[in-house]
Amino acid sequence: MEKILENAAEILLLLFLIIVFLQSSIDKVFDWAGNLSWLKEHFSGTPLSNIVPILLMIVLLTEMVSSVLCTIGLYQIAFFNENTLAFYGALLSCLSLLMLLFGQRVAKDYEGAKTIAVYFMPAAFLVYLLQ
Repeated sequence: MEKILENAAEILLLLFLIIVFLQSSIDKVFDWAGNLSWLKEHFSGTPLSNIVPILLMIVLLTEMVSSVLCTIGLYQIAFFNENTLAFYGALLSCLSLLMLLFGQRVAKDYEGAKTIAVYFMPAAFLVYLLQ
């Protein structure tokens, strides 16, 4: 219990990232066609329009791995006071969000880009805390 209280901020931020990326990756897996259809339309007329399926797979894999690393990292922090995997999970989460931000900016979806920036702040703060 002491380790959990000592690392409360890190644990809460890891839970945040786990919820965000686990839900997002599950949604992509179970509604691949819907996501792909929406993204093809979203990126039509951009330089990314021909590679949307590849980019979606890259984002999916990045989100899945980051949620797994954050989950294992949370366990390690709570029970062993070890944060290496949590750090890599947070770092990969930031990379995922930067990829999504790039896509939103290319598509000129500035409102969507603002939303991603809101997610990026706690993720980047977690990287800072875990360094």
